[in-house]
Amino acid sequence: MNELLGPVQIRELAERLGVRPTKTLGQNFVHDPNTIRRIVRAAELAPDETVLEVGPGLGSLSLELLAATAQLTAVEIDPRLAAELPATVDRFAPQLAGRLRVLSADALTVAALPDPQPTALVANLPYNVSVPVLLHLLAALPTLRHGLVLVQLEVADRLVAAPGSRVYGVPSAKLAWYGPASRVGVVPRSVFWPVPNVESGLVRFNRTTPPQTSASREEVFAVIDAAFAQRRKMLRSALAGWAGSAAAAEAALVRAGVAPTARGETLDVAAFARIAEARPS
Repeated sequence: MNELLGPVQIRELAERLGVRPTKTLGQNFVHDPNTIRRIVRAAELAPDETVLEVGPGLGSLSLELLAATAQLTAVEIDPRLAAELPATVDRFAPQLAGRLRVLSADALTVAALPDPQPTALVANLPYNVSVPVLLHLLAALPTLRHGLVLVQLEVADRLVAAPGSRVYGVPSAKLAWYGPASRVGVVPRSVFWPVPNVESGLVRFNRTTPPQTSASREEVFAVIDAAFAQRRKMLRSALAGWAGSAAAAEAALVRAGVAPTARGETLDVAAFARIAEARPS
């Protein structure tokens, strides 16, 4: 069994590097080996995959991912942590060091990665940017076929919500563009350092074919943004700015087969795609 980082090793590494987890970077490090193994099992990775990890931090999850896959590309925004990760792998799993590649970068600015291209994303995402990071990487890296992310429990519920749900909204509809997602577990606060104020959830997703439409992803996402910007309004009012007027919005909705009196929270991503197609020229 691969040696993983526990609370003692995590604190020792952080102290030696002078690292104090910050809310600005959304840093909460997992220090429980059993939780790490559970996360990697839930990711359902094939041994020949290249995995992308965002925010590896001190390397807790990285060590188990290296043992489970062929290649790991880790993107870390904190230059101290990025520089230390190879040394941590050399110390705890030297036989796996050749599988690791570390990029010191902001995941929100990553537009491409060197080969081999990642097929899976597995990450304990920074709490404060988890949704933007996930959606950006899915858009920027078409080779990502599936993945598992650890996010705040409330965010996990929003990501996997179905139309009609109280928490269905922009994250739910946009993630659905790429494919189905489900919550596959809850992670307690006690396995993190520092201990966050909320529990976390595991979200697994699979990329499938997006809805058949002549509209681009950007055009569909613009409709989603407009529909939920004024959540309580009927779509003929909520989409007035997007369409140019309430009358134009109503006409587009009728062409799309959507009731003008409907609200965004009732529509699936295919309906948003039909509305984008029907936008007046």
